Amino acid sequence: MFSTTEITSHKIASDNPIHQRLFFAYHQASQMISGEVLEIGCGVGRGLEVILANCQNYTALDKNEQLITLLQEKYPQHRFITHHIPPLASLEDESFDFVITFQVIEHIKEDDFLVQEIRRVLKKTGKLIISTPNIKQSLTRNPWHIREYTAEQLKNLLLRYFTEIKTYGVAGNEKVMQYHEANRLAVAKFKKWDIFNLEKNLPRWALQIPYDILNRINRKKLLKNPNSLANQIDYTDYFLSQNPETSLDLFYIATK
Repeated sequence: MFSTTEITSHKIASDNPIHQRLFFAYHQASQMISGEVLEIGCGVGRGLEVILANCQNYTALDKNEQLITLLQEKYPQHRFITHHIPPLASLEDESFDFVITFQVIEHIKEDDFLVQEIRRVLKKTGKLIISTPNIKQSLTRNPWHIREYTAEQLKNLLLRYFTEIKTYGVAGNEKVMQYHEANRLAVAKFKKWDIFNLEKNLPRWALQIPYDILNRINRKKLLKNPNSLANQIDYTDYFLSQNPETSLDLFYIATK
């Protein structure tokens, strides 16, 4: 019930390349975190088993109350809070050693306020680990996103509130990029029928249902292709790149 094409699922085979790409971020973060950890936008709990091993205490926020209830029942030793953001009103100043938030900030209208609030709840020298799509690699407009960022735009936003930013990107090996290119060509075939440029001109809410339907059709076609790599991709096929501008996602580490 939670698995639209925007909320990818490990249970849907055609979602696998995107799921693995998102899962990769958790594996990277798990090697960096310790102590008190806050996740903003935990979603279905994709990376919890990876993250929890390295947390002293874990707190998660998500606006989906049903999801939060299910996760709290599954992990009673940790704290799950139904929360619309920003602000982070239920959280005290300087409470966390690390804040992680993956593929969330592009959905937030008040992104500047969110970053300001993240700084507030971090302890001195605490770190934010954040990922978001690289707009330069997006194949089409995503109507669930308020905006997407260039590498420079995200860096400048974080520098308003953080003293040091390490900038990386989530990139893929040859297998990943072959799938990405096949996806790009397939999306281009859909877009050529948009003679009125509705992708750019319609309001976001009007595009969400057709986007989800067409995206699901496209992913299934890519999976069924005899040469498909969709079910062969694993999170280990992704890596952190020193060049975020050419990467699929931006992956930044910001120190307070």
